[in-house]
Order: sequence, then structure tokens, then C-alpha cells
Amino acid sequence: MDNNGYKDEIFTKRVRAGKRTYFFDVKSTKSEKDFYITITESKRVGEEEYEKHKIFLYKEDFDKFREALEETVEHVQAELLEHGEPVKQE
Repeated sequence: MDNNGYKDEIFTKRVRAGKRTYFFDVKSTKSEKDFYITITESKRVGEEEYEKHKIFLYKEDFDKFREALEETVEHVQAELLEHGEPVKQE
């Protein structure tokens, strides 16, 4: 099925960050009537081996998660980094 009718993976965004890669995936539920987000950290630990960690985020928690993430990043930038310098992008 296409994105309108759902079918497992609906959308994906990859973020490369040094030795790590983060995947933000929107997936449909088994009933294909709802959706959720998975956030996966993939880190190379060998020549052909990767270590993966995954978080499942359900739509009823999106706003709380986003607010907590924004507040945390703002705190680090304002209180912990020298002169409020933004985090360097790799």
C-alpha cells in the first residue's frame, strides 16, 4: 500500500553523526489504522557489525516527548555550553 493507506513503514529520515546513524521511522500498526515512531541509534562496532538501540514513541506521547527534548536541548545550550554555543554538527 502507499503512504495514504499505510503499510508498515510510512516515512523514514536518516541522520548521520560520526560513527552513529539515527533513523526516525514512521510505521503503521498491525491493524494499519494507526501509526507510531521508532527512533533507532545504529553504531558500527566492527567491520560488518552494528549495535542498535530502538525507542518506540506512540502518537499520544509525541507532544510530551517533543517538549521534553526541546527543554533539555535548550538547558544544555543555555546552561552547560560556554556562551550558549550550539552543539557542533558532524
